[in-house]
Parts: sequence; C-alpha cells; structure tokens
Amino acid sequence: MPHLTSTTAGTASTDLGVGLGIPGYAHPLVAPAEWGALARPGTPVHWAVLNVSDGPGSRSDPHCVEATGRLRTAGVRVLGHLDITQGARAFGELISDAHRYLDWYRVDGFLLDRCPTERAALPEIRRLITTLRALLDHAHIVLGHGAHPHPGYVEHADQLVTFSGSWNDYRWSQVAEWTADHPPERFCHFVHGVPRGHLEEALRIARWQGAGTIWLTDRTVRGGRTDPWETMPGYWDDIVSRLGTGVSE
Repeated sequence: MPHLTSTTAGTASTDLGVGLGIPGYAHPLVAPAEWGALARPGTPVHWAVLNVSDGPGSRSDPHCVEATGRLRTAGVRVLGHLDITQGARAFGELISDAHRYLDWYRVDGFLLDRCPTERAALPEIRRLITTLRALLDHAHIVLGHGAHPHPGYVEHADQLVTFSGSWNDYRWSQVAEWTADHPPERFCHFVHGVPRGHLEEALRIARWQGAGTIWLTDRTVRGGRTDPWETMPGYWDDIVSRLGTGVSE
C-alpha cells in the first residue's frame, strides 16, 4: 500500500472521525452559497479560514463581519489567514495583521499559510505562535506547511497541514513515520482535483494516514490561473453525508 511508510500509523487511524477544514472561500459577496452552507446544522466543519484581501484588508468589511458572525453562532471556528511566505514576512507585519483580524472579525485563531518546514526556521515560528497566543487566549493555530515538516513543529501548534496538493500526488503520497506518535486531530490534508468517483478512496487515504481534518474538492488549479479552494466542490452534499450527521439542503 503506497499510502503508508508505517504500519503503526495506518492501524491507529482506521477509526478516526474526520471533519472539514476550509482553506479559504472567496469573498462572501462572490461565494454567498459557500459561506451559508458552512453554518447549516449537521455540517462537520472544524474551522474555516477568512482571507479578506491577502490578509485582513485595510478596513473592516461588513460582509465578512456578517459571514463570520453566522459561523460563530453555528459553533464553527473562524481562523484568520496569515501568509508567512516561507518565513520571509516581517514579524511586525504579521502581528499587525493578527490585531486587525481580532479587532474586526473576532477570529478564533490563525492559519499560518506557506509556513516553512525546516528545523532552522522553527525558533522564529515558535516566537510568532507564542505572541499570537498572548493576543488571544486559547487561539487555535494551524501551520500550513503543505508537506511534512520537521517534527518539532507539532509541539507548538494545534494542527499541521502535512499535505496540500493535487489528487494525482495524494493518491501515491506517504505519511512520515513520526506522525504515528500523535493523534489524527493534529493533522490536516487539503486535496484538489479529486474526481467524484474517487471520493471514497481519498477519504480512506486520509484515515490511513491519520488526518483528522481534511478538505477535498474536484476544483483544479487550471494551469495556476484559479484557486481551487475558493468554491465548494461539486459533491459537497456527498461529503457532508459521509462525514456529518445530515446532508445540506
């Protein structure tokens, strides 16, 4: 089986309850159905990322305030999107963006997108996480590596995104052996270009590899010209019915 490098990981993960993490829909004016669907009862959403304009934007957006307020009322965490750019963005800029997210949208935590994976960058990421937690008690921190990082990162965040990419890559991917020492709720997988006929296979891979939070979509990058995460997949109801307590209407 190509999905595993460790039998232990597969054995520990076969019965996990998987939920959805939304990497970031388009603006609520552009994708109102998508934002509305997340607040429906029985939808198994762990969290949804708000990315107003490559971050929190320059001023509070009333449409985003309304959309995120509905999610909080429904019990869904809202995370602010902070682009780490592989460690290149200035610490002060990131903290300034975090303040705006908290002041304007009352977010519950942050997705640190394009987070570095190497051990050398860990002290600076640890410093950033410590500061974010000082700004918000019980902040939910997700590190958007997109690949398996040095294992030291798992000690400082609530979740790590250890896969972000295409279905063609995911179906032959392997999980790092060190992940077997941690429960599935610590790991997230984002997969685009998953055909409807392979949805069950993709869910099996997520379980075998020990990912407790996932996002699967049939949308594609179309040569890099589109963002596959901006809209809901064509089989949204199918995913909800498999993972949640009911089908969205």
